[in-house]
Amino acid sequence: MKALRAATAVTIGAITLAGCAGGPGEGGGKISGGKVVLAVLNDQSGIYSELSGQGSVKAVRLAVDDYKAKYGSKAVVKKIEVVTADHQNKPDIAHSKAQELYDRRQADVILDVPTSSAALAVAGVARARKKLFFDVSAATTELEGAQCNKYTFHYGFNSYTLANGTGGTVTHDGAKNWYIVYPDYAFGQDMNKSFTQAVRGAGGTVVKSDPAPFPNDNFSSFLLKAPSLTPKPQVLGAMQAGGDLVNLVKQYNEYKLRAKGIGLAVGLMFLTDIHSLGPDALAGTKFTDPWYWNADAANRAWADRFQAVAGKRPTFANAANYSAALQYLEAVQRAGTDKSDTVVRHLEGTKVDDAFTHGGTIRAADHLLTHDVSLAQVKAGKDVTEPWDYEKVLSTVPAAQAFQPPSPACRLG
Repeated sequence: MKALRAATAVTIGAITLAGCAGGPGEGGGKISGGKVVLAVLNDQSGIYSELSGQGSVKAVRLAVDDYKAKYGSKAVVKKIEVVTADHQNKPDIAHSKAQELYDRRQADVILDVPTSSAALAVAGVARARKKLFFDVSAATTELEGAQCNKYTFHYGFNSYTLANGTGGTVTHDGAKNWYIVYPDYAFGQDMNKSFTQAVRGAGGTVVKSDPAPFPNDNFSSFLLKAPSLTPKPQVLGAMQAGGDLVNLVKQYNEYKLRAKGIGLAVGLMFLTDIHSLGPDALAGTKFTDPWYWNADAANRAWADRFQAVAGKRPTFANAANYSAALQYLEAVQRAGTDKSDTVVRHLEGTKVDDAFTHGGTIRAADHLLTHDVSLAQVKAGKDVTEPWDYEKVLSTVPAAQAFQPPSPACRLG
């Protein structure tokens, strides 16, 4: 995983994926500007670039290919562009890039946006511009809570999903005393809250929780503290993601905390994290995975297509970005227009059955995609029989258990 690199400029690249405009739905202003523009806004240079980044741009292009192949000459949209920008995991840059994408690049929808503080900033711009936003890679439940809005959809997972899948299970399995270390921004704060509730709900105790700088490459003070806490925690709950998680796990192993009786639970883990560390660094660790590339034949078939264009197996963020882009285009097809309010109506309550999820639902009450997720475990290196096949799926967590009920704080109007 690459370390975070400072960037002084953000480059936006536009790739025209179709030829001439015209055809059904494009006359009379039904398709604004004669084209649909899909914008992927994410980290393309820092700690979250491997887990989504350019891979998700490629996944969105696959969705465009599939839409055009399905509808051919009957497609409402004949011209589709994919544009990209790097938000550097900074909410102020995410805010300005979202404005630029909607206003200057004429984006109809923004996709992805890891880092919860950045996602909340983009949601605010989407509300103001009355343009759609599908967040895929941020976990904060505020997107479907107090900061929900008519034009924002939360797609893939959230902190409730992760906490109840992993925190509850690990506690039920006997690890009652937890020490939680979380990144000190909106995502980490939300994860700390959700995991604490899940651990306590399962009969456990959070002995201590500490905020860590974000991004961070030195977790020694937290790891040295862990064995001295009273009572001594049975598990270290690492709420970091991407490059930060890789750094923490390396240092966890260096300090030999497992040998000192402190196990490891990971709040949010991506396939690329396991690949960066090697499976033996995480062998036996349980975590919640919203989608795994080798869980079944259908997932593997899509993963083969992705690998052909990306050179690696997809993370769940890649697959979810594909699905979000495809479902947006399907809604435009049903609506016969890219007008935001009309497309929103055609998304609300939609049943989603594609490469990412079977039987998912875009909940009309708060625009949260609910779907089954998996409880997974990292294989030991000796059990890995092919590259990237690092996970053993232990069980399915049904959608009703994986996602919280609608919040009364959400007002979509």
